[in-house]
Amino acid sequence: MATAAHLEELRPALTGHCYRMLGSVLDAEDAVQEAMLRAWKSIDGFKEQSSLKTWLYRIATNVCLDTLAASNRPRIRPTERAEWKGEVREDMAFSQRSREEFVEPVPDAAVLPAVESCDPEERAILRESVRLAFVAALQYLPPRQRAALLLTQVLNWSASETAACLEMTVPAVNSALQRARATLDARNPSVMPRELSAEQERLAARYCEAFEKYDVEALARLLHDDATLSMPPYALWLQGHASIAKWMLSFGIGCKGSRLVPVEASGGTPAWAQYRDAGVTPWAVLMLDIRGDKIAGMTSYLDVETLFPRFGVPMRLVS
Repeated sequence: MATAAHLEELRPALTGHCYRMLGSVLDAEDAVQEAMLRAWKSIDGFKEQSSLKTWLYRIATNVCLDTLAASNRPRIRPTERAEWKGEVREDMAFSQRSREEFVEPVPDAAVLPAVESCDPEERAILRESVRLAFVAALQYLPPRQRAALLLTQVLNWSASETAACLEMTVPAVNSALQRARATLDARNPSVMPRELSAEQERLAARYCEAFEKYDVEALARLLHDDATLSMPPYALWLQGHASIAKWMLSFGIGCKGSRLVPVEASGGTPAWAQYRDAGVTPWAVLMLDIRGDKIAGMTSYLDVETLFPRFGVPMRLVS
């Protein structure tokens, strides 16, 4: 007999699925709560011979589709809606966007099943599929294409299982998958998630060390030529060594003396809670986008009032 405890065990995995569908941690948590309520109300009709996990994923998917039908404005990455691009200027001023416009970083613990509850290969796929670039790209797919892609490519459902969940025919599911893959490839083929290599993890460690020393020259050597810097909710997006270095030595000089505390975010993406003033001032969740052997992007999410409690880090470091 399925119990409330059995449902709760699946909450992180369901939250991860809803996060991929909706691009928002808060929306995902709301969707999972609604799915849990729907499941509990109909628990007597659950057939023991079927999979509880599959049954809950089906309910959660349909909750997400209902949510998207009500409001389907895609969440984006900061690079896609910025007022300032390119060179740093003396007269720069920045407006703030709503935090609801952006795909948010997510704690791994909130969206990944416990290690003991699934096999390593399954968990690796789930872990990589909550990377920000992938989740952001998903938001540009129509809801049913998005669901079809996630159910088959991430959850490894068959086309027939997916068709039953989405009330589509198998040929319609296969067609939706083909269009979804084409859209993702056209937008950016590099968004498909991949695990970081050992060398890339060492690169992230070198970045952390250089940032805490505020060695801008050393940081610049770790960047791709077209590396970017963004700072949501501000409408800022800079690209290239010169612009980023100039920013860090002018507008960004307040970050000198920062301390970085690692956090487990977005499927193993290199990320830290950043404190300015030697740990006194909570400033950002700083995340890196690594491509190949160098850093392709740096994003500082400034909504610390929401993000720091979510990641379980204090608002001020103890000396």
